[in-house]
Amino acid sequence: MGESKLAQYTSEEMIRRFSELVDAIVVVDKTTDRYRTVISRGIFTELFDEEGDYKELIQTLLIHLNTTSEKLPESYQAFLPNFGTFTDKYSRRLKLVINEGEAAHIVQMMVYPMADEEAYMLIIDELDPDENESENQTYRKVETIEKTFLFSMYIDLVEDSTGSLNISEISEEAVQAELKYSDWRNMIVNAIGQEDQALFMERSDPEYLKKMFTPGSTSSFDCLMQNLDGVYIWVKLIFSRIETGDPADYKYVFMVQNIHEEATAMFSSLKKLGEMALTDSLTGVYNRGKIETSAKNAVKDFAESESKDPISMMIIDIDYFKAINDELGHAVGDKTLKQFARIITDNCKDEKADIGRWGGEEFVIVLYGKTRDEATELAEKLRAKVADFTMLYGKKITCSIGVAEAREGDSFEDIFNRMDKALYKAKSAGRNKVMAG
Repeated sequence: MGESKLAQYTSEEMIRRFSELVDAIVVVDKTTDRYRTVISRGIFTELFDEEGDYKELIQTLLIHLNTTSEKLPESYQAFLPNFGTFTDKYSRRLKLVINEGEAAHIVQMMVYPMADEEAYMLIIDELDPDENESENQTYRKVETIEKTFLFSMYIDLVEDSTGSLNISEISEEAVQAELKYSDWRNMIVNAIGQEDQALFMERSDPEYLKKMFTPGSTSSFDCLMQNLDGVYIWVKLIFSRIETGDPADYKYVFMVQNIHEEATAMFSSLKKLGEMALTDSLTGVYNRGKIETSAKNAVKDFAESESKDPISMMIIDIDYFKAINDELGHAVGDKTLKQFARIITDNCKDEKADIGRWGGEEFVIVLYGKTRDEATELAEKLRAKVADFTMLYGKKITCSIGVAEAREGDSFEDIFNRMDKALYKAKSAGRNKVMAG
């Protein structure tokens, strides 16, 4: 007799038919949500108790990561409340991991709602090793797809229903789950990154979907979303309206695509481009635009703060730099600027400071939390380090430094003029000097 007729049998009749043919038979009482193990062989002796909670059994069989026995994070379990509710015969192959680190067991599960009984019959059988290896090869082939599309489902707005729920890390097959779309939407939003939750609720609103989507149209947006390990990753949320031929139909496919690798690579590139826009390409310190912005912001913050934490600045000029270019060439001049910048940055690494090339052989340092005297002391240290250093081409150089501290009521121009005049005094005094203004 065909399988389509089996659900007409009672549980006792089903047990007699399958007791010698399969590895496990479980009877579920739908009224109490309890199960009773009738037969268990092999791996199922470890998985099933003689009696137990049906929801816990379903979690063991269905609601776990596809390649481990780890349970789903709470945000995902919340919108799967009807896993294990079956209105008709149901069959699926499952991956079960008994001991972490060991190969998964491939099993076939068949569920039969019993005739005239408030019960299900679960008939479960482990596949033999050859079938198991064949299944493992198939899983490996679709691994890329699994990692790309995390989640998909069918939505009917007229019926306020969902269907064909597929979470690739749980199973390659659609999962039996009956859930109202309105309920699902209010639950899954908790898995979305907080900054994007309002946007998700707007874009997933039934009235928005009806108004904005013509049959066959698709729209998407990117956001952070928890994956099944509880980690937030970048995903693309995709809504697509199905073409049914009936304009009164509002049926959609919803998909979540994993774009984390591509997104992080893009953000990394954007960060590098941003840094390039702020960095002097030769020396690696800030460029003129960035260091000037930092200096102006520092003066503005000082003026607006109540604590008046000190802000100091210094301008540094390489002595006789034109002669280096004229006598040794611009290539040596460029090497000098790079080594000079490295000496400054290496000796300021423990300071709260912004360092930038002002132009040519001049550099500006903005020092946070340092008085004029403390800045002068640091400037003296930098001057000495430069004078003691032998350049790659075997020569030594010196520098002159002007220092100034922000005062009450100062503009950026005020403090810059004081340190620029101090630099002029240092150069006029014979160079290789530090002066404070």
